[in-house]
Amino acid sequence: MFRNYFKTAWRNLVKNKFYSIINIAGLTAGLCVGMLILLWVQDEYSFDSFHKQAKNIYRLENRVGTGTSVQIWTETVYPIGTLAKAQLPEVKETVRMTGNGFYSAYKYGEKIFNEQRAYFTDPTFFKVFDFPLVQGDKANPFPNANSVVITETTAERYFGNDNPIGKVIVADNKESFAVSGVIKDVPKNTDIQVDMLFPMDFFKKTNYGDKTGKESMEHDFVQFNFITFLLLQPGTDTKALATKIRNIHLANKPDDTDILYLPQSLLNMHLYKADGTDGGIETVRIFTIIALLILVIACINYVNLSTARSMLRAKEVSMRKIVGAAKLQLFLQFIIETFLLFVYAAILAIGLMYLLLPVFNKISGKELEINLGDYHLWMVITLTITGTLIASSIYPALLLSSLQPLKALKGKISSSPGDAMFRKVLVVTQFVFSVVLISGTIVITSQLSYIRAKELGYDKSYVFNVGMGEMGKHYDAVKAELLKQPGVLDVTRASNNIVNMGGETGSNDWSGKLPGQTLMLHPMSIDKDLISFFKLQMVKGDNFTGAVADSTHFIINEATAKEIGFKDPIGKAFKLWGTQGTIIGVVKDFHFASMKEKIAPAIFYYAPNQQYQLFVKTTGKDASKAIAAVETEWKRYNAGFIFNYTFLDDTFNHLYSAEQRTGTLFNVFAAIAIFISCLGLLGLAAYTAQVRTREIGVRKVLGASVPEVIRLLATDFVKLVLIAIVIATPVAWYAMNKWLESFAYKINLGWAVFLLSGVIAILIAFVTISFQSIKAALANPVKSLRTE
Repeated sequence: MFRNYFKTAWRNLVKNKFYSIINIAGLTAGLCVGMLILLWVQDEYSFDSFHKQAKNIYRLENRVGTGTSVQIWTETVYPIGTLAKAQLPEVKETVRMTGNGFYSAYKYGEKIFNEQRAYFTDPTFFKVFDFPLVQGDKANPFPNANSVVITETTAERYFGNDNPIGKVIVADNKESFAVSGVIKDVPKNTDIQVDMLFPMDFFKKTNYGDKTGKESMEHDFVQFNFITFLLLQPGTDTKALATKIRNIHLANKPDDTDILYLPQSLLNMHLYKADGTDGGIETVRIFTIIALLILVIACINYVNLSTARSMLRAKEVSMRKIVGAAKLQLFLQFIIETFLLFVYAAILAIGLMYLLLPVFNKISGKELEINLGDYHLWMVITLTITGTLIASSIYPALLLSSLQPLKALKGKISSSPGDAMFRKVLVVTQFVFSVVLISGTIVITSQLSYIRAKELGYDKSYVFNVGMGEMGKHYDAVKAELLKQPGVLDVTRASNNIVNMGGETGSNDWSGKLPGQTLMLHPMSIDKDLISFFKLQMVKGDNFTGAVADSTHFIINEATAKEIGFKDPIGKAFKLWGTQGTIIGVVKDFHFASMKEKIAPAIFYYAPNQQYQLFVKTTGKDASKAIAAVETEWKRYNAGFIFNYTFLDDTFNHLYSAEQRTGTLFNVFAAIAIFISCLGLLGLAAYTAQVRTREIGVRKVLGASVPEVIRLLATDFVKLVLIAIVIATPVAWYAMNKWLESFAYKINLGWAVFLLSGVIAILIAFVTISFQSIKAALANPVKSLRTE
């Protein structure tokens, strides 16, 4: 029996090639894209879930500051973890990490590498996390302060196939580290990305020497430089724990009254911020919705074409019923027809996934793989295909199996108003989704263009920066030499990159500071030429002159002046860290961070010994000459180190890499959704032209022109698209407003965006419909009437 079902289903697919191709193409595109997106979503949700104790691991974060300068820091003070473990039974274990910024070059033999993912950590790292040691002792991973644990890939880079244990890596030609362990390569789906792990004892020795008591690292409650993880007892009340940890902090540093501790689950770290706000979860939700929308659009295509063509199969169904076919048998027949079509679509979709995965990874910034042995892959594929199959097959099968045979054979059956209305609703639904995606594409593209075009308050054009290293000790000579070189227009230096200043401190004081008030400032040590170099605008006061007196002078931005409440801050006393000084100038606010954030308070101070970044302004034409000149100076003072430079435009663009990827993916998804919707419209237009062949012939015989026939066939579809636009506009407005809320500086969401979206949707629909409409309008009416 089932063999006959499959044979009949195959014959029907072959007989109706045009509709079969449309259905298979739409389902293939929908399934392929839907599965790719859902694989991406599944990967996002899987971050750090492979750790056996993941549910009980928390990262300890801080909320600091008051008023508009409140900040959440993912790093905290060194002692808090060990004190929490010693005093609180809820804490089973703790581990700390901090970046190894001491060295820029690591050498073995003649091989030299830069390592961006090198950290200091505690030995408990291997007890808390599941990063298995393939070589070395888990109980004693760092035998001494000059040990290092590396990943398998790092070991291969340095030592090839040789056994890495005991091999010595030299850092910056200064310090030697012996390899004491090798861990498996860190999975891609973790936020703890490391290549080299050094013992925290070395950090302590280098920074604090043999200091004890209040001067030791164990009593340092000032430096917030350490990522701290806590392994908690199951069922721990994290809110109560946060209060207890805060009390420990205040017992050691009572003046930090503004500090709050926020334990964040390891499993939430990737998608949420510590205060529960969006850290990527909104993008995941958006993509999940888009995947479902694309699958629904593909389902709608099949349902629409199946129900529309049900009348053409009425006689076939009637004959089957007359010769004894039961309703259940007919239902199974049409279910198997759909299943067979889905088998072809699924095979093509999986094949297409293999082909498109490299492109998808490049756009999304992922490194997804199709591993046929991974149950997650089969879970996504099975759920997607099964869900889509069920959604698209039940209604058409019920409709076809319910036709009345006698009426069908007499030709008295026709499409009911209810069925016609149902198809119209489905078409409208398709285009509602499409218009929302078109609107989203326009808004995201406009916002990214706005960010790129917005006046930042400083000039970063043709500027690149280099970490100076030993060159910093000879800055004046280096600058004088570079200014002689072709292509070098100007040179300056600073402690941070002006595009993304980073670094914050609440260690400040001023006259009139309120009790309990904490001002979180972004500090930056600058050279006397930096303000003119970047064309920052001085609002009040003077710039640094380079005199010794500048060591007690400060320049603040307008946001700082507003926060401290000085109408005229020039000449006012201000204390930064331990330095008591005077405010001598105010610069106009400029964007030194992402435009998702409001311009925060910032302060410039003069300390040449803390200026490690060299900035060089060049021209587009002579950039290569300027880079070569800087490299020559670099090698003169930093022999044996790798020369690296970065243009500020690239650093700026990196701030919005996630939004850029979202925009590109949105463009692709919108195009695919529209493509699938157009396939459905094409099929419906062909069906409409087929069932109205006689009417078109009569109209042409009576004098109707080709444009009139096209208008006749296209009007109904265009009306449906117009209804979709009316429904989609408020939905798109709400969704895009929510997305724009994450930006402090954003475009105005005016009516023009939705008007443009609607016009694009109408044009796409009209062009699609016109293909079949023109074909029907140009047909010979005599032949049409004779056939009918």
